[in-house]
Amino acid sequence: MGAAGALVIALAKRRLNFALLSDALDATTRLACFVLFILIGSRIFSLTFYGINGHVWVEELFLGLPGGIWGFLLAVNLLVFILGCFIDFFEIAFIVVPLIAPVAAKLGIDLVWFGVILGVNLQTSFLTPPFGFALFYMRSVAPAQAYTDKVTGKLIAGITTLQIYRGAVAFIVLQVIIIGMAVVFPSLSTPTAPPTVDPNTIDIEIPAPEGGEVPPPSFE
Repeated sequence: MGAAGALVIALAKRRLNFALLSDALDATTRLACFVLFILIGSRIFSLTFYGINGHVWVEELFLGLPGGIWGFLLAVNLLVFILGCFIDFFEIAFIVVPLIAPVAAKLGIDLVWFGVILGVNLQTSFLTPPFGFALFYMRSVAPAQAYTDKVTGKLIAGITTLQIYRGAVAFIVLQVIIIGMAVVFPSLSTPTAPPTVDPNTIDIEIPAPEGGEVPPPSFE
């Protein structure tokens, strides 16, 4: 949808040409190859790790944490949050999650609830410096040097990378609060089944008339 919209806008502004299309296809191919090789590398790593029974060691490590389920959730969220500062969510999703999901299942944790918690935590990886993807996007569009605004004619100061990092702190705090709410209130993440009613337990009482006798039902 985004690519189709960009093509329509480029056509409408008469800026779509072969050079622009070629650059877009080249960038898309590079990104697709980048993601594909990440998946291939993570799969090779996982197979090697499983081959030397590394998953058993990780499972015993997390199962031995103090605090039971809450200790496990705290350790996993801290681990994913710290990893999100340095590596992409692709690596975390394809390497780390397959190692900790079986542990969560053995502890009796609802995997839907666990998946939502990890999903919110992985969202934070887009904002956490120094390698947050959203921060790179902001750096690419924010002017680094001072410039003169074309409308007002005023000199606008440039935005430094440190300012971008500081601006992301409030959003990181909000994400952490949401993670805490998802952990403390599982009902926010897991659907609740509607209450079931046994028809045999329903008792309908019809009030008797003043005479004391209930007339027979009429089906006319």
